[in-house]
Order: sequence, then C-alpha cells, then structure tokens
Amino acid sequence: MRFDLADLRLFLCVVDAGSITAGARQANLALASASERISNIESDAGVVLLERSRNGVVTTEAGEALAHHARLILRQHSLLQGELRDFGAGTRGTLVLYANTAALMGLLPQKLAPWLAQRPRLNIDLRERTSAEIVKMINAGLAEAGVVSDAVSATGLTIQPVASDHLVLIVPAAHRLAESKAISFADVTDERFIGLEAGSALQDHIDGHAADLHKTLKLRIRMKSFEGSCQMVSQGVGVAIIPLAVARRFRRRYPFKTITISDNWARRRLCLCFQQWHTLSAPMQSLLAHLGGGAQTL
Repeated sequence: MRFDLADLRLFLCVVDAGSITAGARQANLALASASERISNIESDAGVVLLERSRNGVVTTEAGEALAHHARLILRQHSLLQGELRDFGAGTRGTLVLYANTAALMGLLPQKLAPWLAQRPRLNIDLRERTSAEIVKMINAGLAEAGVVSDAVSATGLTIQPVASDHLVLIVPAAHRLAESKAISFADVTDERFIGLEAGSALQDHIDGHAADLHKTLKLRIRMKSFEGSCQMVSQGVGVAIIPLAVARRFRRRYPFKTITISDNWARRRLCLCFQQWHTLSAPMQSLLAHLGGGAQTL
C-alpha cells in the first residue's frame, strides 16, 4: 500500500463528512480529483473501504480500521512536527558543553540550574576537559563551545570572559606558611611542589612564570587531577597551585590551608570559547548569553 499523508487526510475528510462531495470540499479538492484518489486508495488497499449510496458514504469494517490508523498516523505526524519545531527553536534537545575543572566546580552549577529549570525539555551533556583540550576540539570543529581559562592560547577563536578563576597556593596544615593570608610566587619557588601532568595548560602557565624568575620548580610528583594534588598536599608531600574554586571544594575533605597568590598572573578569568557567534546553534547562543556571553566580544 502506498498511502501518503494527503490520502489519509482526504479519506478522513470524506468519512467525517459522510460524503465524497463534502469531503472533497473540506480537503480543498475538486470532486473528480477526490473521487479518483479515493478509488486509488481502495485499489491499493485491495478492499472496499466505503459503502456508497444516494445518501452518502459509510465506512466498511476495513474502512473503519483505516480511519482509526489514519487518525493515529496524522496525530503522530503532528507531534513530530511540533518536536522538530522545538528543536529548531532551541527549546528541546541535548546541548554538549565542555568545561575545565574550575568552571565545573565554581561557575556552572549555580549558573546552569535556573537556565535548565526554565527549559524542561532541554538537557545539557556537561563534559570535563582541560582548557587546552577544549580549544583544540573547538578549532577542529569537534565541539561547539566551552568554558576555558584565559591562560590558554586560543588563537583564531572568540574568547569572552565571564568569571574570575584566581589561582591559590595550598599548603599542608602544619606548613610554615599555613597562617599566611597572601604571598608572592617569588617567595615560594623554592618549595617542593605537587605538579600537574605534563602538557597541562595550567602547569605550563605556572612553569612559565617560574622561568620568568629564572627558577625551575621542584616537582616531587605530577598528578592527573586537582583532587590528587589536594590529597598529596594534605599528607604533607608538598605544596600546589590550583584554582580557588577547586580549593573550596576539596578543603573540607582534605586538611590543607589556602593562601592567596598576590601576583597579577594568578588572577585568571574563566572565558566562553567558540568560533563565531553566528555559527552557534540557537540553544547554544541562549545558554552562552545566560552565562554572560553575546554576539559582541567582551
């Protein structure tokens, strides 16, 4: 059977009207055209669907079955159209957003909640990556947008600052600097450090500033995660430099002290990162605008 949606709509118009003439009028078709299409529907079905009389038409048992399923099909088609319109309008679907650890722990939880609450049919797939990885993925077209540190090089991409991402020094609770409130980086370059894995944008950032002071940090061990660094520091292995949002999250779990780094370079910012605003999907534009971004570079 080769019924299309127009055939099903016409058939229902005829059934509901009780005559081919009235049904053709409802379907905005000429009577001859409607009669031919009804005959073709019956021919394709291989069974009589309508009993014709001077008073109009009534459905046969087979015709009643077709009418029932036609209503279901057209209803589902209407629902499908509505859902696709929702996707197009950005009110339904799943957005993939990449973010570094500091953004996941500090900025995004409080920011995303009200935005999602107002959009019950939209979901966010939040994926944690380093700032350097996010920039590479956006450059390669593998990611639409992300939240990164302004310490990362993002040549050719749009960067829009939206929040602070200050770096702090964490030290063991019994460390000689434990009671300090603030300290310059130059005063701690001789400490034994817990570093991040090779290739980490943050570790490269820190090492670069050590090199500016003609220093090489003494790294006792490199960790793959900030939590690992916090755990090492709490056990007295050394000191570490991490984002303030990360320190706030883990200081209850691991006993360490947090000290402000007074150098300007430690006052980083979290930034939205994407290629061009006009190439973003409508829902992503809405999300980034909520986070503080926009069509114009900040």
